[in-house]
Amino acid sequence: MASEPTDLVVKPGQPVFDEEGNELGIIRGLTEEGFQVRTGEAVGHVDLEHDPGQGFGEGYLVWRCAECGEVGDLEDGLPETCPNCGAPKEDLYAWTED
Repeated sequence: MASEPTDLVVKPGQPVFDEEGNELGIIRGLTEEGFQVRTGEAVGHVDLEHDPGQGFGEGYLVWRCAECGEVGDLEDGLPETCPNCGAPKEDLYAWTED
C-alpha cells in the first residue's frame, strides 16, 4: 500500500493525472466532497456564465478564495485580487454555494 502525502495541497488550476501520469484535466473548483475537474477540449476554461439554478435545493455560482475562503458575487466577474486577504486572481475559483 502506498503512503498518503501529508502536505497535499489542491488548488484550482492544477492539472490532475491518473496513475500512469496521463493528464485527466484541470481542477476547476473545490466542493465539500472534493474537487471538480474540467476535462476534454475546454480543459483550461472555466465557464463563469454557467448558473446552476435558483430553484429550491439548488446552489448558485459565486467566486471563492483558495487562501482565506472569502466568497463573492460573480455578477461582475472575478476581482483582480481577493478583497479580504489580497490573494491574486489565480487563487480565486468558481464555487457553488447552497
